[in-house]
Amino acid sequence: MKYPVSFYINGVQYDFYVTPATSLLSLLRKDTHMTGAKEGCNQGDCGSCTVLLDGMAVKACLVPALTIAGRHVITVEGLAVNGKLNPLQQAFYEMGAPQCGYCTPGFLMAAQGLLNKNPKAGHEEIVEAISGNLCRCTGYYKYIQAIEAVVAGKFAKEEVDDG
Repeated sequence: MKYPVSFYINGVQYDFYVTPATSLLSLLRKDTHMTGAKEGCNQGDCGSCTVLLDGMAVKACLVPALTIAGRHVITVEGLAVNGKLNPLQQAFYEMGAPQCGYCTPGFLMAAQGLLNKNPKAGHEEIVEAISGNLCRCTGYYKYIQAIEAVVAGKFAKEEVDDG
């Protein structure tokens, strides 16, 4: 049996009919074709499916879609505004943090969740925030450096001129 659920993804309201077993990750990838959140382990171990739920980092593979009615989801596709990278995306790019890129969206979202909670996070908090994200290509050093650069204000968000 399917049940109606309505919530926001990147600021846009979506209405779905889902089974109790339908995960947020499944909806994102299969029904909205937002594939930035990756399907890695499907058990919450790798972090490649990390998104923001009401501003907090969560693993979308573990979130039943029926539990998020009326809530707000931000995916990696929603970080950039009007085609302009957000500070974390810019820092990751300019500092060469990603290697293959598969895990990068999850790292971005875990870091954004931390900065939403604590924009002045220290080194240990950063390490803790990304500890649930696995990367097989590189060490975590460049990811940590990029997040620390954002915390230090080296990649400040510019004001958008609306006209």
